[in-house]
Amino acid sequence: MSKSQAGVLPSQALEGLIEAGAISAGPAVTAAQIQPASLDLRLGPKAYRVRASFLAGHGRSVAERIEEFRMHEVSLEGGAVLEKGCVYVVPLMERLKLPEGIQAVANAKSSTGRLDLLTRTITDGGTEFDRIPLGYEGPLYAEICPRSFSVLVRPGMRLNQIRFRRGEARLSDAELAALHASVGLVDLPPVIDEGLGFSVDLKPASGTLVGYRAKPHTGLIDLDRIGQYDPAEFWEEVHSADGRIILDPGAFYILVSREAVTIPPDHAAEMAPYLAMVGEFRVHYAGFFDPGFGWAEAGGAGSRGVLEVRCHEAPFVLEHAQVVGRLVYERMAAPPETLYGAGIASNYQGQGLKLSKHFRAV
Repeated sequence: MSKSQAGVLPSQALEGLIEAGAISAGPAVTAAQIQPASLDLRLGPKAYRVRASFLAGHGRSVAERIEEFRMHEVSLEGGAVLEKGCVYVVPLMERLKLPEGIQAVANAKSSTGRLDLLTRTITDGGTEFDRIPLGYEGPLYAEICPRSFSVLVRPGMRLNQIRFRRGEARLSDAELAALHASVGLVDLPPVIDEGLGFSVDLKPASGTLVGYRAKPHTGLIDLDRIGQYDPAEFWEEVHSADGRIILDPGAFYILVSREAVTIPPDHAAEMAPYLAMVGEFRVHYAGFFDPGFGWAEAGGAGSRGVLEVRCHEAPFVLEHAQVVGRLVYERMAAPPETLYGAGIASNYQGQGLKLSKHFRAV
């Protein structure tokens, strides 16, 4: 394997995997599912309400674990409500037969995360969420747990995505520093420590609005309705006059990074936790950043990262410029034929503080 072949597979390589039968689906995969460095996965026609989240485990299938933990079956045909606080497992339309040397990782899509809709991929024999081992052959399932809002879903909806890689693709800190020196990955002095650190912006250039907190008792969100919902019915504004906020235990927040981030066309990135011991909160880290995100030639000129934050056991003071997460950069096996934001109707290119696409612009 040459170094040029190693890396995250671009859109044109995904098309090759589909043609070769390594990725199959019923109905067939559509062009709209293929992103610059990932493939959107579609919900199948039924869901299973289960008692608890689970992993299949070595030598076990997800289907047999569903039988162990299922409470009832839900048809998604015509639309079905997945209720807040409940756990569902949905067989996906896609299945894999990975060729030698190819592994995959899955993640929630951006809009899924911004709705606090915990969505993870599980596989037969799996011992980790969202990790598909070398040579995996079998079905894929989405575990879905709505945490802030109940949602209406239908077959074919795309809540999570999968990224394929060959060999070692992750950049070392030295390589990341060199890439920043070459193209400018952030518009502030970089914090590089097992990835590129990013911090929270609690001192906006104008005004005091720094984020949004999900309201505890709201109506239903139909995931097919884009730009239709009044933010005030689902979110409380979070203001700060002194560059700090106190996170409430159990509450979910939408905040924004200080840094404007750039992903060059020959790289991809994934959001990851910073340190487990920095506080009683967690930044949602199930996020792919595609080649071209924030890239000037793709209409970005630096795009800020939206932070999906949940506080845990104790109230926690979050302060301006506190480092809360990191971006792990990976090489692409080849640049994708289409970049994020460049003619593919990307929803979050050039973004600042922004709710999911389902809400009307604030």
